[in-house]
Amino acid sequence: MKKITVVGLAMLLTLSVSKVALSQAKVGTAGAQFLEIGVSARAVGMGEAFLANCDDASAVYYNPALIATLPQTEVMLTHIDYPADINYEFAALTLPVPQLLGALGFGVYYLSTDDMPLTDYTYPRGNGQTFTARDLAASFSYAASLTDRFSVGITLKYIGEYIEEEKAIGWGADVGTLYETGFRNFKICMMISNFGSDSKFSTAEDVTYEAESYPLPMDFKFGMAIDAVSNSSHRVVLAVQGSHPNDNLEKYNTGMEYWYNDMVALRIGNRFEDDAGGGFTAGAGAKIPLSGVTLRADYGYHDFGWLKEVHRFSLGFSF
Repeated sequence: MKKITVVGLAMLLTLSVSKVALSQAKVGTAGAQFLEIGVSARAVGMGEAFLANCDDASAVYYNPALIATLPQTEVMLTHIDYPADINYEFAALTLPVPQLLGALGFGVYYLSTDDMPLTDYTYPRGNGQTFTARDLAASFSYAASLTDRFSVGITLKYIGEYIEEEKAIGWGADVGTLYETGFRNFKICMMISNFGSDSKFSTAEDVTYEAESYPLPMDFKFGMAIDAVSNSSHRVVLAVQGSHPNDNLEKYNTGMEYWYNDMVALRIGNRFEDDAGGGFTAGAGAKIPLSGVTLRADYGYHDFGWLKEVHRFSLGFSF
């Protein structure tokens, strides 16, 4: 209990130091914003306070350290309907590899838009042609448990952004840690995400302007989760998370997940300091045992305030 108190005081000190540095934040200066879109319907239902509560393949995104704790092969597929006819797809695979003394993870992220009118100086209202924008990332993760309570993981990413004939290519990395206290499944996690190279759009040969480089949306996160209730029929998980991005204000997330018989789940959460103007989230999920496979289906709702609400759907498989 004394160790838990020390860790809690360290967390408060970390958040206080981050608050002092807030005035120096470069708000709105990072690119590759699709990397900040939550990929799990389950996580979104909990307000994305998921850094310490992820036990499926979405760990390749939320915290690679947790991949080391997954005993089975996990697969996840997610579809997101965003405002303005934007679609986002995510697929991930994790698997334990005892020969490597750890576990591996793979992820693919793809954002696309519908056709948009192509405009230029000559035809500011459009010339009859259209174009699309696409963002793509592919990731590779490795995680290992260094002790029975402490795990660490790293993710490497290829990142590409494409607008008509222009493109920006870069790389990034995530590093996450997990500490399991042994008390009520209480977990403490830290992670730094999207640490990597600056990117710059290449221009067409007949364009004379010079593109500027921009950094990735790097973020430092600290999160905790605990089983407030845990018995044979009911389980209630409480989670909290704070983040300090390099391109925006500090954000705080809270979430709760209720499981009945480890088969049906209800979720609720809130994302404070949400840019979209609304932070309320909710969701539901179910686990369906099949022959040698467990199917997980999840839905997440996010109130986007000034824009329409966003719906996420995820399917997961454990085998």
